[in-house]
Amino acid sequence: MINQNVRKFQESITQELTLTKDRVRDLIGDANWGEDGRFKEAILRRTISQFLPTNLKIGTGFIVGNEDNIHGQEPKISTQLDIIIYDGSSPVIFRDGDFVILTESSVRGIIEVKTKVKNSTLSEIISKFDRLKQFSSFVPNNNYKKRFVGLLAFEYDGNINTKKINEVIQNSNGLINHISLGPNYFIKYWEKQNNQNLMNNYNGRFYAKYNLLDLSFSYFISNLLHIVSDENPVERYWFSFPIEGTKEQYRIGDIIKLDY
Repeated sequence: MINQNVRKFQESITQELTLTKDRVRDLIGDANWGEDGRFKEAILRRTISQFLPTNLKIGTGFIVGNEDNIHGQEPKISTQLDIIIYDGSSPVIFRDGDFVILTESSVRGIIEVKTKVKNSTLSEIISKFDRLKQFSSFVPNNNYKKRFVGLLAFEYDGNINTKKINEVIQNSNGLINHISLGPNYFIKYWEKQNNQNLMNNYNGRFYAKYNLLDLSFSYFISNLLHIVSDENPVERYWFSFPIEGTKEQYRIGDIIKLDY
């Protein structure tokens, strides 16, 4: 029998990101936090690229479009996006190295990367995603293939189980579907129950919060891979999500309901 320790492998992804993020800080201190932040984006891109299918590319840049496809009189543009995962077979508007400008149809996922998130700053960070609402395929809707929209913070300084945090996440209304706050805390958007054993027979959309010791970054990346791939790679669930008995046993507090 082969001795596989998949959980330890997945924990090592989170641990490696946690260790690597401190290297620039250890060398430059607080001399240039802008460079420190860009370095964290780079190491996350590098880690994700190790697992991406070959038809997908990863970069940073903007999504652009126009409601007037013929005359181009109604432009729309996103904020600058830290990480974009896109279909490498689709044409781009502009590309220079890792920097890209894309139309929404080629985009599979986006990630905002933060060095540290506090409860007091989470609302402002999440509100930056609102400009994505101008691109219809990013708004939760059964008419479109789901996009991965995530926030990953290398460090989290706060109490995740507060009413204020619940309200901030609730306001996203499913636009952000995955949040990783430090190496332990993970938040996921669900469009329906999948045997989560929720109370009161609730059947609407919701967010759930989890305390996944040293697995938050790993579960974030695994969910990303399962969403951006052309087909859901069910044959690797055992590898992607190694918690025995599912992560639901580590759910924190009540779910955050979106439908009433």
